[in-house]
Amino acid sequence: MSLRERLNTIQQIAPAQAAPAEGAGTAAYQALRADLHAQLLDRIDLEVMGSMPPERLREELRILVERLIGEAGAALNAVERKQIVLDIQNEVMGLGPIEPLLADPSVSDILVNTCRQVYVERAGRLELAPVRFDSDAHLMKVIDKIVSRVGRRVDESSPMVDARLPDGSRVNAIIPPLAIDGPLLSIRRFAAVPLKMDDLIRLHSLTPELAALLGGMVRAKLNILVSGGTGTGKTTLLNVLSGYIPPSERIVTIEDAAELQLQQPHVVRLETRPPNIEGKGEVTQRALVRNSLRMRPDRIIVGEVRGAETLDMLQAMNTGHDGSLATIHANSPRDALTRVENMLGMAGLQLPQKAMRQQIASALSAIIQIGRLSDGKRKVVSLSEITGMEGDIITMQEIFVFRQTGIDANGNVVGRFGATGVRPKFLEKLIAFGVKLPEDMFNPNRIYE
Repeated sequence: MSLRERLNTIQQIAPAQAAPAEGAGTAAYQALRADLHAQLLDRIDLEVMGSMPPERLREELRILVERLIGEAGAALNAVERKQIVLDIQNEVMGLGPIEPLLADPSVSDILVNTCRQVYVERAGRLELAPVRFDSDAHLMKVIDKIVSRVGRRVDESSPMVDARLPDGSRVNAIIPPLAIDGPLLSIRRFAAVPLKMDDLIRLHSLTPELAALLGGMVRAKLNILVSGGTGTGKTTLLNVLSGYIPPSERIVTIEDAAELQLQQPHVVRLETRPPNIEGKGEVTQRALVRNSLRMRPDRIIVGEVRGAETLDMLQAMNTGHDGSLATIHANSPRDALTRVENMLGMAGLQLPQKAMRQQIASALSAIIQIGRLSDGKRKVVSLSEITGMEGDIITMQEIFVFRQTGIDANGNVVGRFGATGVRPKFLEKLIAFGVKLPEDMFNPNRIYE
């Protein structure tokens, strides 16, 4: 969006305030703000400011708005003066009232429930944010600004959209007529600096021993499925696991909306494309998985399997692309296998049930189950190995598990990590790749808090 268009947006809509100052919601304040917006357009040199770096543009806007306030003789206190400057800066350069929330590292989710209500998630808990949009039209302009950056669109003919912000945060928007009360916007944020395995250990999401095992599984090129519900941290764990892939390998990532933050030097990122306004030009995950096989990948990482691409992913795992990773929405490892089987049916695969399950058992080595507990904390609650088939049933054995034992006085979940006593069959492959693990790692009598 050009600077002129952004400034026209300011003129058309009065921005909401990030942290309402005294009097900031009054009609007099809003009228003054609208008048300053109009004067700003008359005074600004679009060509010069359009070429300015962001820091210089922000400072020039501050100087100009303060000058206009002085000329108007407005009776504003220091807090209101600072607030009106910030409002204009955020509208020109960012996403209006939610810009301060995007700058807050403690916020992991931003949930806009129409123009009247904004919730944020901090430390796994939702709370009402002290910001709002002035109108649904204001919110729609912010949504349009987000989706247009990545070549997406949202209108009555296409009222749902997935997009991303420049920092990789995932965005979902849904508008009327599907959203009855007004436009809805959901932003799933990711850390500017991706978490490492040490961070997950520090947060007690898993134990050091389990971390060593998971890292060894990736280095040994096991095919791993990360399973969990919404907001459990599947993408975060996928990022962490990818850190164990050697830098010499070529990685191809496939996602609906690009959000993985891989740190290796040889990464090729692919993203699906929705149909255009005529219903043409769609590129699905299945098409991208098929195309990735012609790109000489050492590893294929699918952000989330949710449809017919599951067939092509499993075939790739079975035909030499070991070490592939993917995530799936499921509440348990067994549910994850059931979902994979159902998605094979979506691909139109006309095979007996036993043959489909054999393909799944042959392709996948392990399932990592992540859970979000009642206190908002996320943990690896299970590591299960897929061992093969017994009759028509895919057999699994649980290697590690987190068992919840209660809740303390502060509402925090109390529990223990522990091994089940089963030594995984893939241990021989880990040893062949030079992965060394503690001798008593699979001792069921060793308990980790």
